[in-house]
Amino acid sequence: MSAPDSEDLAMKSLEDAAGSPTDRAERADRADDLADDRAADRADRADDRAADRADRADDRAADRADRADDGSANRRATHIRESLDIEMGDVKDGVLRMGSLVEEQILAAHDALLNRDAALAQKVITSDGRINEVQRGVTALVAMTIATQAPVASDLRFLIALDRVTWELERIGDHAGSVAKQARKLAGVVSMVTYDELTPMATLAARQVRDVVMALVDVDEARARLVAERDDEIDRLYHQVFDDVLAEMRTDPAKVDPGTRILFAAHYLERIGDRVTNIAEDVVFLATGEVEDLNP
Repeated sequence: MSAPDSEDLAMKSLEDAAGSPTDRAERADRADDLADDRAADRADRADDRAADRADRADDRAADRADRADDGSANRRATHIRESLDIEMGDVKDGVLRMGSLVEEQILAAHDALLNRDAALAQKVITSDGRINEVQRGVTALVAMTIATQAPVASDLRFLIALDRVTWELERIGDHAGSVAKQARKLAGVVSMVTYDELTPMATLAARQVRDVVMALVDVDEARARLVAERDDEIDRLYHQVFDDVLAEMRTDPAKVDPGTRILFAAHYLERIGDRVTNIAEDVVFLATGEVEDLNP
């Protein structure tokens, strides 16, 4: 057998290097699979990047929406707070006006009594209607504020306290009117008793009303306690008037009727002091949350 020539050997080497047709087909399939895998990877990465961009865009849009919602909520809350503050300010103004009217009534009733001025006494009695009118207005405003603004916590407690105080002030106005009624009955009376202590009583009672209303509006606990302490001076003056007038009434029967009128007037002034103390207790409650008897 002859040895293979060089050409045969070269062809054999080329065939061995190329492999069989089956091998070539497998290599081609693997190459196609690898290309497909690479293409799929590139597509997946492109999809992931697109999804990330979309997610970031959604997050930014959501953040902007949240900030817009927060801003809108804050604006609404600010508007509600401002509206509540305005209405509470109107309530305070009404209480201040009531306090001023009541203070004027007390001093005018005292002047009518001191001078036995029937015309001034009648004016005081008639003017009590103004106090009642303001009181009704404040009560209606408090009710409307609670219904429309739905205040909570300290704001609600403050509004309720203001409403309670208007009733106390209305009763104080009634007491001033009662003093004026005694003054009207004393007009023209010749035989009179002395009642020097009634003037400081009336002056202090009027001052007490002014101070306790300011303590209420400012929720000033210290000032309210000071007002309550001064009620002891009104009580002392009342007992002094009572003792002095009663002594005079015993010496002269003609002084019994005017003396009785003076005692009634002193009693109404003393009751004003007690009602002022009730308001002072409301102020202390507002400031501390504690119910305290300031005039045990």
